[in-house]
Amino acid sequence: MNKIKKRIIIISVCLIACWGIYKLFLGSSDGKNDKSGSFASRTSGGGKPLNINGLIIKEQSLSDDIYINGRLIPDEEVDLSFETSGKIVKIHFMEGSSVTKGQLLAKVNDDPLQAQLKKLEAQVQLAEDRVSRQSALLEKDAVSKEALEQVKTELATLNADIELVKANIRQTELRAPFDGIIGLRQVSEGSYASPTTIIAKLTKLSPLKIEFSVNERYASDINKGVRLNFTVDGSNETYNASVYATEAQVDAETFSLKARALYPNLRHELSPGRFVRIQLKQKEIHNAIVIPTESIVPEMGVDKVFLYKSGKSQPVEVQKGLRTDANVQILNGLNTGDTLIISGTLQLRTGLSVVLDNIDSLKTDSKLGKL
Repeated sequence: MNKIKKRIIIISVCLIACWGIYKLFLGSSDGKNDKSGSFASRTSGGGKPLNINGLIIKEQSLSDDIYINGRLIPDEEVDLSFETSGKIVKIHFMEGSSVTKGQLLAKVNDDPLQAQLKKLEAQVQLAEDRVSRQSALLEKDAVSKEALEQVKTELATLNADIELVKANIRQTELRAPFDGIIGLRQVSEGSYASPTTIIAKLTKLSPLKIEFSVNERYASDINKGVRLNFTVDGSNETYNASVYATEAQVDAETFSLKARALYPNLRHELSPGRFVRIQLKQKEIHNAIVIPTESIVPEMGVDKVFLYKSGKSQPVEVQKGLRTDANVQILNGLNTGDTLIISGTLQLRTGLSVVLDNIDSLKTDSKLGKL
């Protein structure tokens, strides 16, 4: 009998313990449900509203541009040297000065050639008299025709020798082949010069050429007459130029097309060798919808933005177009007049209560992402 009572007591205690554990588990589960319900309440708009900034969608113009690097090169440039050898007797230019085409820049000794020229020129009168006398005698049949032809040949040979000496004298003169700025001279008067001796460098600064390369994708867009803008370091000014020539084919190693443009540089404000940042305008899109890039929320391969509607945040799927440094074009999903939420995007949820603090204006930029 005592054994039966003990078993009953043990079973009773076990039942009471199980009931307590069950109640404890049930209470914990209810608490969780309450918490999840509270979270759902917050995501559906309950709790404290989120302060945000908005942007009224408006249509504007957007340029589809390419930004590339290039460099300035002179229109013409040459290392000046004599065509003959000799001692430099005179230098006629100042370093860094402007010179004109044909201007005498330097001279080597030509005394032997000048003496030879005088000797030949002194013989011209005698040779011409011989031709005159032989012509008169031929009319009287006093000499043969061959005798007249011989003295004429001697006169022609003499004149040819004179022209040869004059050509050699011209080779002793160094003249500017084009208008430009002459650089630093590398020789002095009295030094011996040969055809391999560089006297100075002559550079034509007006116009200047802009040399650049574009990816093969844009090769068909770079034609003669295409306008471009460029800037240089240290200046806020934007310069204009136009393409005048391109290579005949795309480079097989770099997959790019080399082109050159001309800039007048009338004031010589730019110098060759400088690095330039080039903007090539392809087309301009009017009535485009543009929004800040940071307002887009990528989610599972889909781009979304949040709109402000009646105090709530509403997600909208969008399709992107052209990109700039800070903004992106929207092709589908937004309309003019919509209020775009541009702050706190990571905290936004569907139907979240929001408070619009202020409405910003879109800061457009001109730098596009194509390179």
